[in-house]
Amino acid sequence: MKLIQTVVVKQVLTEKSKNKLLSNYEGKKFQLQKECDQLKFEMKKQEKAKKFSPEILKKQFEKEIGIRNEKIKLLDFHMEQLHILPVGSELKESEHQALVEVNEGDKWDDFLFEKTIVVKDGIVVEIRER
Repeated sequence: MKLIQTVVVKQVLTEKSKNKLLSNYEGKKFQLQKECDQLKFEMKKQEKAKKFSPEILKKQFEKEIGIRNEKIKLLDFHMEQLHILPVGSELKESEHQALVEVNEGDKWDDFLFEKTIVVKDGIVVEIRER
C-alpha cells in the first residue's frame, strides 16, 4: 500500500545561495516597481480618456499599486533578514508530497516522523527522518 507523506526541503545558507536569493529578491522587487510605474502611467492614460469615473478609477489603481507596494515591503524585510542570517543557517524552502510504500510488518512509528531533505548549493546533503 502507498501513502502520501509531506517532506520538507530546507536549504543550507551559503555565500552562493545567499547571493542567489538576494538577486532573486531584487529582481522581484524591480519587477514590482516596474508594475507600479506602469499602473500609474495607465491610470493617467485612463483619466485623460474620461471613460470612467475618476474616483472609481483612482481607487482601483491605488488598490493595485498598494498591493504591489506591500509585496515590495515584504521583499525588503526578507532581504534585511537574509543579511542578518549567518552562513550555515537552514531555511525552509518548500514542502512536497512523497509516495511512501507501507508493507505488512513495517514499523508504523517510522511513518509518523517528519522527513526533511537538506540541500546545500543544489545538492542533497542529508535526509532526516524525525
